[in-house]
Amino acid sequence: MKATNKPKTKQPTGDERRSGTRESITKMVRERTDVLALYMRLAGLDPFADVNQRVPAQELLQEFCQLLVDYIAAGHFSLYERIVNGTERRRELANLAQELYPRIADSTTIALDFNDKYDCGDHCEFPASFKSDLSRLGEKLAIRIDLEDKLIGQIIR
Repeated sequence: MKATNKPKTKQPTGDERRSGTRESITKMVRERTDVLALYMRLAGLDPFADVNQRVPAQELLQEFCQLLVDYIAAGHFSLYERIVNGTERRRELANLAQELYPRIADSTTIALDFNDKYDCGDHCEFPASFKSDLSRLGEKLAIRIDLEDKLIGQIIR
């Protein structure tokens, strides 16, 4: 029998993994900053004003929803996936992540529910619950950011 010489897949080194993690964190934090900036702009608009203001509010809302989903996905697929899959090697980090992840997941649910309700293109109607929905989302995002920062602090140690 003839042996086949399959090329070996090179496993990333610890430095390469850390570099990739830092890049993921940087991307997530940049998206988070963009989401917060749009959140503040959106919170300052009156979507119930005249038609001339409603169109920019709808456009801003769509941009916000897209960035919100991108930010949530960046965290989930780049940072939390290892934790959820149980492949994080650093025990202290894994333990902290297991403690924090349910609360982060709760904010993910709130964010996706908000997106499902308000990601409606240029035909959005702003229900009377819009301001309270936005406020609730803001509260959950604030909690999420605090939790992420704790996790990030542990990751970059």
